[in-house]
Amino acid sequence: MRLIIVAGGQEFAVEVGDREPVLEIKKRIEQFLGCPVSGQTLSICGWELVDGLDLEDYPIVTAGTKIDLTVKPPPVAFNHRGKIQITVKFSCRHLNIEVDKTETVRSLKEKIHIMDGTPIKRLSLFHSGVELEDDFRNLSEYGISEFSEVVVFLKTMNRLRDEPPARKLSIVVQTSSSLLNAASIPVEIKDCGTVNDLRQMLLDGKILPQDDYLFIHKQRIMRDNCSLRWHGVENGDSLYVFKGTVSSSEY
Repeated sequence: MRLIIVAGGQEFAVEVGDREPVLEIKKRIEQFLGCPVSGQTLSICGWELVDGLDLEDYPIVTAGTKIDLTVKPPPVAFNHRGKIQITVKFSCRHLNIEVDKTETVRSLKEKIHIMDGTPIKRLSLFHSGVELEDDFRNLSEYGISEFSEVVVFLKTMNRLRDEPPARKLSIVVQTSSSLLNAASIPVEIKDCGTVNDLRQMLLDGKILPQDDYLFIHKQRIMRDNCSLRWHGVENGDSLYVFKGTVSSSEY
């Protein structure tokens, strides 16, 4: 079928198969426009198409559908040596920050405080599922490099030993149309439970058939070994489940 890619006020058509992976579409766009796959975001009505999924996972995509293309600009050429661009992600917003490779975790927290106003003592930072616990270690020691993503978790003011008490969440697991006919499954689970815990709960209860699954929260693929709290899941949120697996490089 033919899809219409909309970028910068211009449109062009691409021919794709019904089961075309989203990542393959991005590769075609790279060949056509020259913009790197890593810098592309494809979306429909604000809903991001995730690299680890196929078009058949998005029933909204049909012949003639217009897909918005957003391209992340390359790093500015005048960035002097030693500076890197990173993205700091809150649950509902993000900041693009320039930092020095030798900066400490504390220095990054101070920059976030200046730009966002969040008190430093409430900031708990994570990179690739690992908490940046030592304020005096360099960012590079935690593997942070150009275009890395740092996730912010806001501590509660009465947090005991820097770890808030576990809360029970009432959430909805929403399946795709090809899985249980787009069922909505209410689930109760503690926010300290991991995505693996949630998956096992659904499998043990025979709510989902035995298979490999990935979960999506707010248009982002969730990490198996990270807690729902780490992902910013709140009471009443919906998680979307699809059949399949995703390699670590696709997170």
